Amino acid sequence: MKFFTLPTCKTCQRIDADLQPAACGAEIRDIKASGVTAEEVDAMKARAGSYEALFSRRAMKFRSMGLADMDLGEADYRRLIIEEYTFLKRPVLLTDDAVFAGSAKASVEGARAALKG
Repeated sequence: MKFFTLPTCKTCQRIDADLQPAACGAEIRDIKASGVTAEEVDAMKARAGSYEALFSRRAMKFRSMGLADMDLGEADYRRLIIEEYTFLKRPVLLTDDAVFAGSAKASVEGARAALKG
């Protein structure tokens, strides 16, 4: 299991404190310091069903880069997530058979269940 997070993000800090993924054996990854590899993004997509499901429209760069006015496709979402960590919904728990991305209640509850195994 891998837990992708941004340590300076208050939401990630709150969810990390709640779920305690490291105590459950998850590898903790700082997405700002180490980024996310193409292979990891592809693995997330395989479990989520689309790159768009992993893409954060809340990122400040989404509007500043004019992306809100563009018609983005799956290849665009993939490229943007790989190039710029802020476009990945966070936090993300990646397991062998599932992915839980973002701070929505259902995602956090799914991650909690997966961590408890």
